[in-house]
Amino acid sequence: MINFIIVTHGEFGAYLVEAAESIVGQQIAGLRAISISSRLSVPEIRERIAKAVKELRGPDGLILLTDMPGGTPSNLSFPLIKDEPNAEMISGVNLNMLVCAFSHRADMPLQELVEKLMADGQRAVRDIRKMFLSGAAKAR
Repeated sequence: MINFIIVTHGEFGAYLVEAAESIVGQQIAGLRAISISSRLSVPEIRERIAKAVKELRGPDGLILLTDMPGGTPSNLSFPLIKDEPNAEMISGVNLNMLVCAFSHRADMPLQELVEKLMADGQRAVRDIRKMFLSGAAKAR
């Protein structure tokens, strides 16, 4: 089973996990949400991420998800996983990605799941007005 670490500004990651679990079911093991706060020092944040990586690395793989490229969660996380075998990192986490991640963590290999998460995450970003209006135009 592939493990996940979600590192985000504030409680964003914890709330995403809660929402995804309400859709696909509770994830009992292999999951950690780490909240980044301005009240924590950089060494404290780095240590929390490093501890989670150490605890969650495994033979099936580890995917670290962050909220935005170039942000503190990404900048502090990548150096900690870049040399880890079977570890990947994706930035731009959203609810669609987590639902996919939790649904397929036991039945997809690491690289295939990374590609699916990227596709599903990008597919979730839509201009809803255009999506519905173009659908209505096709239905006429």
